[in-house]
Amino acid sequence: MIAVLFLLMAAEDSLVTKLAEVMDGPSYRGARWGILVVEANGGKVVYERNANQMFAPASVTKLYSCAAAMLALGADRRFTTAVYSRGDDLILVPGGDLTLGGRTLPDGKLAFVDDDHTYASATSVGTGVTDTNPLAGLEYLAERIALKSIKGEVLIDDRLFEPGLGSGSGPKTLSPIIINDNVVDVIVMPAAISGQPATYRVQPETAYVSIDVKVETVEKGKPLSVQVTGDGRKFSVRGTIPVGAKPAVRIAPVGNPSGFARALFIETLRKKGVKVDADPLANPTASLPEQGWEAKAGKPLASYESAPLSEVLKVTLKVSHNLYASTLPLLLRQEGKAAPRTVGAGLKMQGHILRNLGVDVDRISLESGAGGGNGDRVSPRITVQLLQKLYAHKDWRTFEAMLPILGVDGTLASAVGPTSQARGKVMGKTGTYTDANLLLGKPHIRAKSLAGIMTTSKGTKLLFCVFVNDLVPSQEQTTQSVGRTIGRLCEIVYEEGP
Repeated sequence: MIAVLFLLMAAEDSLVTKLAEVMDGPSYRGARWGILVVEANGGKVVYERNANQMFAPASVTKLYSCAAAMLALGADRRFTTAVYSRGDDLILVPGGDLTLGGRTLPDGKLAFVDDDHTYASATSVGTGVTDTNPLAGLEYLAERIALKSIKGEVLIDDRLFEPGLGSGSGPKTLSPIIINDNVVDVIVMPAAISGQPATYRVQPETAYVSIDVKVETVEKGKPLSVQVTGDGRKFSVRGTIPVGAKPAVRIAPVGNPSGFARALFIETLRKKGVKVDADPLANPTASLPEQGWEAKAGKPLASYESAPLSEVLKVTLKVSHNLYASTLPLLLRQEGKAAPRTVGAGLKMQGHILRNLGVDVDRISLESGAGGGNGDRVSPRITVQLLQKLYAHKDWRTFEAMLPILGVDGTLASAVGPTSQARGKVMGKTGTYTDANLLLGKPHIRAKSLAGIMTTSKGTKLLFCVFVNDLVPSQEQTTQSVGRTIGRLCEIVYEEGP
């Protein structure tokens, strides 16, 4: 008995020592760590550091918003987009579908790539697009309205909730209608010879936006730099791309999602043989009837049903999709029917939902659904409490399957190497938040984070949360390298934990 106790104490000492060697190393001088690791069954604390302190969580916030959405709306919830005829007008009414078929695979699941297009920046090299049709939902509706001509207006009734602004990278405008994440993708490809202009394609193609691309091909090995600037309708793409480089995906975020969707719908109708008199470049929302009119409108001409909410939440968590996560509180609020249907009101509802789950929400602060808000502050203790309550919930398996897998997919795909023993044994939500450090001319890492579940080498399931805040990175450090450090912490717990 004494020998067993000695071995357990030695293992605990080894875990504490190895974790401290990483966190207290010179690369993290001045940074603040917050960690809590507990056994999933029973709740025994395995390790903790500053577990009760408040930290900027970055996109770990999405655990809170996605959990609330799953609990309140249901993992199997589907949303309907309907098209009605009203006099000579055609009106599309969004119902909460955040992808409208644009990510849907033949098996009904939603596609994602590990480095989502919404994270494209001037120097990013890995962002990609899914091999799906961004206009699939609009095409489905256009093929089924059974009209040969539309003499009146084509309208988007975008009053499901009030417009707002999201947080984090990518498109910011929150709207009930989302086509291709409310962006036009610009995919730039190098010429075979240095000095020649690069070629490009855009998706979806539309007259609603104009994109002027002037990108030069430079010698192999030179840096990639392709930047998009614009005002929501007119965009310029400038920069350089080296010979032999993979296609560079960049995005042009539209300023008015409803106007964008309306133009695409009119263009799609015309491609399907419907004569449409309306101007696709206008957006006559003043012509909309009084709110609630569709309840008396009878059967719609056509309707499109979304994938299950669990699929949208999976994409949100796997790739850390800020637009979807920012919209979730609005979906919660519109479900309540009463005004105001705003982000703030939705977050209040989210708080009620999580409180009913048993989460001590009075000890945290959230001002966003995605994690980019200045008022977002949570502790490792409450984040692990959220995971514990979810772990005991009947839908835990569904929620667990939404999370990125260490070394396998999503934002955790490259956090450890392919030979890591912890690869595939950790599932969790990552987070990254940077500010501009103009004094030193490099990013200040406000937050890097990870929270989720792991199975140790001994088969024990652990729930955990790791935050590191306020890191002034060295010349060699990047958000990716800090992510790999957190991956190393997971490896240590996997190897040395119970």
